[in-house]
Amino acid sequence: MGTSGIAHRVELRPLALLVLAGALGVGCDRGAKAGAVVELWAMGREGEVVAALVPEFTRRHPDVHVRVQQIPWSAAHEKLLTAYVGGAMPDVFQAGNTWLPELVVLGALEPLDARIDVSSSVVRDDYFPGILDTNVIDGVTWAVPWYVDTRLLFYRTDLLADAGYPEAPRTWSGWLDAMTRVKARAGTDRFAILLPVREWQVPVILALQRGATLLRDQDRRGDFESPAFAAAFDFYLSLFRRGLAPPTGETAVTSVYQDFARGYFTFYVTGPWNLGEFARRLPADVATRWTTAPLPAPEGDEPGVSLAGGASLAVSRTSAQKDVAWQLIEYLSEPGTQAAFYRLAGDLPTRRSAWHADALPSDRHAAAFWRQLAYVRSTPKIPEWERIASKVSQYTEAAVRGDLGADEALAKLDRDVDAVLEKRRWLLEPGSGAHGAGTSAGPTGGGLTGSEGQRDGNDATSGRH
Repeated sequence: MGTSGIAHRVELRPLALLVLAGALGVGCDRGAKAGAVVELWAMGREGEVVAALVPEFTRRHPDVHVRVQQIPWSAAHEKLLTAYVGGAMPDVFQAGNTWLPELVVLGALEPLDARIDVSSSVVRDDYFPGILDTNVIDGVTWAVPWYVDTRLLFYRTDLLADAGYPEAPRTWSGWLDAMTRVKARAGTDRFAILLPVREWQVPVILALQRGATLLRDQDRRGDFESPAFAAAFDFYLSLFRRGLAPPTGETAVTSVYQDFARGYFTFYVTGPWNLGEFARRLPADVATRWTTAPLPAPEGDEPGVSLAGGASLAVSRTSAQKDVAWQLIEYLSEPGTQAAFYRLAGDLPTRRSAWHADALPSDRHAAAFWRQLAYVRSTPKIPEWERIASKVSQYTEAAVRGDLGADEALAKLDRDVDAVLEKRRWLLEPGSGAHGAGTSAGPTGGGLTGSEGQRDGNDATSGRH
């Protein structure tokens, strides 16, 4: 969920691969006499809590041993790439859904449609459609959504009510009016909204709401100078020009939670990982004075679209235990298991039946996510998206800080994105010698080169992410 950050490139040496494979113990005991051994790599907090779910699986499958390897989000891309090149992939692994196009290009994933079609545990119609769609590339389902992330409004209900809005606004014009009123009441040293200027997500969300495609020409070139993206970008920048958001972004705050509690800002666009953080970190006197709401839309009564984020579970193409690996994914996908996982980790389920099991659609803070998840879209499903996202961050920050005008920033963004997509254009060019099209054209080199999509980087100003 992806995830902006600095791209990581890995220089792979045979000796380093051997050392890493030995340190992780990957591939050991697969033929153990005691039964099948299935290796699961899970990231961050999920890697800590998933072990609590394994005993029930092994009770059902006493001849299977599950070995859980916890991987820090900051190292996940590099470890997966290194494991792939070294032939040491785990059987099952967690991946941010924006990573999947890269992994498909590498040939690292096992297609899952045939297994899903006959599964009684993984039911397509029970998933949020926009989230499930992020796992489908070139018509093939490559992974199963494990938990969902999307972004919406967290806001102070008391401060918004004082400004004349008993409920969160539903349109951009209402949102702008509400923020203007909040700012007028707050004074010069406080703001209406906190917008981290190093994040690409909010400008992209606003552009998607305007109908921007982000890329054009079969995703071969940037389309950031399009009227739709330019209009959304101007709206975003206007929040800084009007003094509604601090021009220094996240550097203006000492702590998101402390500053939200003291009313330094009223609105914050963030995701479900902050539900638990707000509950734990906000003082008691603020605990009942904040809530969540779907994102406003440019116009109309329906929510504006947000990003379809989250993490998925995939089977390695080279796994010697594909059947057992799939059984583990089926178990972790069951509504009851997903509900238990939510209670352990706070990750919102991907299965709608799991939401109902914990009455989440009526929960005061989770209900907005239930509604927002019906209005989500994925970013372009190409391996280069991670690098493109970092370029969006770069030029958004330059425009916010006044180093570049909006038109110049978008022109340079398109130029840089076209350079990033140069190899893609070559692969899709008739007569290039590349087989197929899109993300399934085969390895392009580059692979997992971005830290965008890392959940640890989803929210640069929060403690967990």
